[in-house]
Amino acid sequence: MAKFDKIQVLQKIGATGMVPVYYNADAEVAKKVIKACYEGGVRAFEFTNRGDFAHEVFGELVKWADKECPELALGAGTVVDAPTAALYIQLGANFIVGPLFNPDVAPVCNRRLVPYCPGCGTVSEIGKAQELGADLTKVFPGDVYGPRFIKDLMAPCPWSKIMVTGGVAPTQENLEGWIKAGAYCVGMGSKLFPKEVVAKGDWNAITELCKQCIDIIQNAKKQRA
Repeated sequence: MAKFDKIQVLQKIGATGMVPVYYNADAEVAKKVIKACYEGGVRAFEFTNRGDFAHEVFGELVKWADKECPELALGAGTVVDAPTAALYIQLGANFIVGPLFNPDVAPVCNRRLVPYCPGCGTVSEIGKAQELGADLTKVFPGDVYGPRFIKDLMAPCPWSKIMVTGGVAPTQENLEGWIKAGAYCVGMGSKLFPKEVVAKGDWNAITELCKQCIDIIQNAKKQRA
C-alpha cells in the first residue's frame, strides 16, 4: 500500500514545486537517478510505465526507496486505465499520473486515498477531473498550451492545482514562466536527465540541477505571492 496518503503527497509536491519524470528498464540506473534527485531536495518522483515489465522495476524501486529515500513519495506515471492504476497501487504507488483523463481511474485511486493526476487539455476537462476527486490535474503537453493558458485558467478557477508537464526545462526563464502564471508544480523529464549525463554516471550534476530548479521555483512562488 502507499506509504503516504493523499494529503501528505500533495504537500510534498507543493513544498518543492517539481516532480521528476523518468523511466529506465535497468532498476540500478533508476535507483541512481532517484537518489540523485532525492539528495537535491526532491520529495516526489514519477516513474513512468513505458516499457515491458516496468511494473516489476517499480516494485523493486518502492522497496529500495523505503530504506534509502524514506521521505520520498514514489508514484507511477503514464497510467491510462483502471487495471494498470490498481496494479501500481498494489505495488505501493503513492500517486498515479496519466497523459490523459480516464474517469474510471479516479475511483480506484480515491478508494485508497491515492492522488490521481490526469492529463487534461481544457478547462472543462480539468473541472470534470476535479469533480471526480483529482485535486491535482496535469496540463499536458505544456509546451503546446503555454503559461498563458495556466494564467487564464487560474483567473476564474483560482482553487485549481495544476502540474505542467511536457516541454518544461530546468532554466530560470522557463520555470518562472510556469510558476508565475499560477502552476502548483511542474513535471520534468528528459531535460532534467540528459542522456550523456546518465551515461557518464554524473549523478552529482543531476543533484545540483534539482537544487537549482527548486530554488528557482521557490523564489518564483514568493514573487507570485
